[in-house]
Amino acid sequence: MSKIRLGLMGFGEISRHIYRQCLEDELIEIVAISDLGRPEILHYLLKAETKGKIDVRVEGNFLISKNGRARMLPGGKPGNVPWDAFDVDVVVDGTGKYRSKKEMKGHIKAGAQHVILSSLPSDKIDRVVVMGVNEHTIKASDRMISPGSSTTNATALMLKILDENFGIDYAMLTTVHAYTADQPLRDTAGTEFRRSRSAAENIIPNTTPTPKWIQNIMPEFKGRIAGSALNVPIPAGSLLDLTTFMKKEKIKLNDIHKAIENTAKKIPHIVEVVEDPIVSRDVIGNRHSLVYDKKATMQSYKRMLKTLVWYHSSLAMATRIKEIIIAYHKINSKGGVK
Repeated sequence: MSKIRLGLMGFGEISRHIYRQCLEDELIEIVAISDLGRPEILHYLLKAETKGKIDVRVEGNFLISKNGRARMLPGGKPGNVPWDAFDVDVVVDGTGKYRSKKEMKGHIKAGAQHVILSSLPSDKIDRVVVMGVNEHTIKASDRMISPGSSTTNATALMLKILDENFGIDYAMLTTVHAYTADQPLRDTAGTEFRRSRSAAENIIPNTTPTPKWIQNIMPEFKGRIAGSALNVPIPAGSLLDLTTFMKKEKIKLNDIHKAIENTAKKIPHIVEVVEDPIVSRDVIGNRHSLVYDKKATMQSYKRMLKTLVWYHSSLAMATRIKEIIIAYHKINSKGGVK
């Protein structure tokens, strides 16, 4: 296959993870990076997270590594960056700000063949792809794509496994999520009451769009799933607390374990099962979307099941985005959009 020419809009945590992962093979070449930050500082952050263990340097407005020469450009809104000047195939918008179909079209008009968000969209786009769940539905004609969110990925995977093996009536989720870059570290007046409080000092109840998008990705769960979020004062390592009301009674815990272990054998790069009594810090650096905590699974009266799964949200999302880029490149290489 020919190389994929990738542009990055925003060089935040997920985009930096993508950059480092592209150093691991020669299929994807990052040719342009758009961000408001100074190139020297962006380079500093890229190396700081790996304690300098990667060979990357800045020369003028270029970030240079064995992956190639990536032009560093000033940030701006979608449509302001001339992706066609760099012959870009795919743009990953990692800003988290421009999530609407209209905004994504700005990248297309500027020359990108495909746009992939680093998060969930704000309205309907061509496709939301959860690897391990619905990647078989992708089409060469898809131009605007989302990989979901880390919580959406973990939830969709667990629901798929449990529903296919045992049947689910209803589900309720709580994502216990590391704080995010859009939260203040000190109490600061924002647009929402609770999200104006310090992320470093509080457990903050929050909403999550995951139930809405699960019903889009998996229509069979329409009207049968709800959930909420808790942002907690840790920088990385998140947890999905999923309660499901099963169709069958008297399901054995060993059967639950076996079903998830079988899935982990089929898609070992996405699902992992752990026996150890781990905590959030233990999944930092883990690329799986679902790290099943075998010791934490609980059953209540007859049909109620609680499962806990872990994930390093930004790293897992970067890994899935890279896989999605390659998946689309494969089908497009057979004939379709470049």
